[in-house]
Amino acid sequence: MNYISDILYWISTGLLVPVIVLLIMLFGRALLLIGSFFGQYLSIRRTGAMLHDLLDGLTPDEIETLAGRLPENNTSPVVRHIRMILERKESHAHVQRLLAGFEITADKDLDTSKTLTKMGPMLGLMGTLIPMGPALVGLASGDIASMAYNMQVAFATTVVGLFSGAVGFITQQVKKRWYLRDMTNLDFIAELINEQKSK
Repeated sequence: MNYISDILYWISTGLLVPVIVLLIMLFGRALLLIGSFFGQYLSIRRTGAMLHDLLDGLTPDEIETLAGRLPENNTSPVVRHIRMILERKESHAHVQRLLAGFEITADKDLDTSKTLTKMGPMLGLMGTLIPMGPALVGLASGDIASMAYNMQVAFATTVVGLFSGAVGFITQQVKKRWYLRDMTNLDFIAELINEQKSK
């Protein structure tokens, strides 16, 4: 039984360095996500206000003029999909495919946030528990310096993991609302196209 326990201890201790490296990578990715999120927020704020003005009161008869009123320099995913839907509006199958494609694009953009949300706390917990074994050994043997170092590592990994998870969770929730609003606008345009065809 002691042999098995020793094997488990060696495995868990050996995982500490990979866990710390992964946490540092997640922390760096979280910082990059904060920067890109701020830029995306400014872009979506402008695009959202513009689309609200264009789509508010839009009728099926005006759907033909919508493409010409979209700004040429706007390359956001929702505007790009609106243009493609208007180009393929004669085919219901193509419109549905473009709507599904936008959902896939949105889900792909959320991948980083989802990864941080799940992996951050998970790796943080592993980084907390792994050094606790050596810390308890140090406490039992009276090696206070070793115990203090291992506790420092445990607390640091917890903080970094929770920070990464918090960044992922907040950006995921906000982005989901953005994409839900964009999807609603795309569905609205698709319904107007259907109404126009049925006339």
